[in-house]
Amino acid sequence: MSAVATVACVEDHISKRNFDHLARFIYDYSGIKMPPTKMTMLEGRLRRRLRATGISSFDDYCDYLFKQDGLEHEKVYLIDAVTTNKTDFFREPNHFTYLRDHALPKLAARDLRRFRIWSSACSTGAEPYTLAMVLDDFTGANPQQDYAILATDLSTEVLQTARRGIYSADMVAPVPAVYHDRYVMQARDPNRREVRIHPDLRSRVGFARLNLMDASYGVGDPMHIIFCRNVLIYFDKPTQHRVLSRLIECLAPGGYLFIGHSETVSGFDLPIRQVANTVFEKV
Repeated sequence: MSAVATVACVEDHISKRNFDHLARFIYDYSGIKMPPTKMTMLEGRLRRRLRATGISSFDDYCDYLFKQDGLEHEKVYLIDAVTTNKTDFFREPNHFTYLRDHALPKLAARDLRRFRIWSSACSTGAEPYTLAMVLDDFTGANPQQDYAILATDLSTEVLQTARRGIYSADMVAPVPAVYHDRYVMQARDPNRREVRIHPDLRSRVGFARLNLMDASYGVGDPMHIIFCRNVLIYFDKPTQHRVLSRLIECLAPGGYLFIGHSETVSGFDLPIRQVANTVFEKV
């Protein structure tokens, strides 16, 4: 083995000391747990950042972050690299059935004229655009109602994708035909296998960066519906409780909180009652 190859091999791994330092920062900043079993995953995710910055080793990258004041500039890209952004249209479809058949009619019966909805971990946009389809369909049949959707995420990279609203044709396959025909635009070139969310629907969703670790969430007036799905699983119990408490502070009385099917609020003293599987109403 040549000397050059040996150096490349050594530089291609994160030392335990640097991994611990990175894991602590990632946890403090984003709430995401990074146990030692994820060291290989972190190395793979960060290699692109090393190439983008022109830094040749993980040791030099960590020196740049923690000893040369590079963290202020680099932290957004670091968090983009480590966040998981799996999402699908109409993921966990029972939530959208409950929203359409129960939550929205109940809110409308209170003479509510404008629904405020927040997708608090929106990833590349499938969730807020799914919400927009359901809300647009409901308010179309009930013209006395209107809606506004806020979609936030920690990752700037996924927000850019979400704003564009361009997806593979396979990704929008779960969209029901009645919604697909109305809200999904086909590419002129059928070989592209891409679609775009209709501009009228895109205009109803506002995207912004927000960190759920912040002490408070500046989202304006109280929300009537909040989706925070499949993100709590990355947090430990104390962080879950803090995030849930802050989300509920942003929820209007009688509003609804939706969490992921694999998540729970068990053991937490919160001013909510369960009304369906992983759906809660603020009391």
